[in-house]
Amino acid sequence: MIEAVLTDIEGTTSSLDYVRRVMFPYSRERLESFLREHWEEEKVKAILKALEKSLGKPVDLRLAVETFREWIDRDSKEPLLKELQGHIWEQGFLSGELQGHIYEDAYESLKKWKKKGYRLFVYSSGSVKTQELFFSHTPYGDLRGLFEGFFDTSVGSKKEVDSYRRIAQRVGLPPESFLFLSDVEEELSCAHRAGMEVVLVSRDGSQKGEKFRVIGSFSELEL
Repeated sequence: MIEAVLTDIEGTTSSLDYVRRVMFPYSRERLESFLREHWEEEKVKAILKALEKSLGKPVDLRLAVETFREWIDRDSKEPLLKELQGHIWEQGFLSGELQGHIYEDAYESLKKWKKKGYRLFVYSSGSVKTQELFFSHTPYGDLRGLFEGFFDTSVGSKKEVDSYRRIAQRVGLPPESFLFLSDVEEELSCAHRAGMEVVLVSRDGSQKGEKFRVIGSFSELEL
């Protein structure tokens, strides 16, 4: 019996285009100025120290900018990039330049499921900080109260079976009690192998889904 819903963000609760055409360019354009202005702050120094360890050599502003921009351009899931983007996006959300996009059907369904007693969680490659910023600045207000928890790749890659088992363990429910929603079949396959129920969300109808049930809107799900 389903007791909890675990959902992805991009292409699932929210527009993939908004993240890629608005949020990614926003962080790319402000990357150099942000690093220059905050270079000596502890939160940035920790990221740079980890970057030096990853690259195996000292990192100056030029190399840091080149590396992070390259990762942005190839949509890398590198945790250091996600952490840095979270700090940059924070400025955008707090200033009102950015606003978390949420599909109306996702908002209405999540609200309904919460009221019915389902436990709601988010799992995204974006950092927990970014997820909380995203859901706290939406056209529907601050939606963080809908969710009991947020998970990022600190629990493991979304394309690894054990990541979903870890989430279930942390929540305190068996994997069989979860419904996982995503627009990526490989993620769904891993969650399914972990024991979760899964549904493929295809917002534009382009994904037919040979293995799993496919929906185009959260409103098609009755829990």
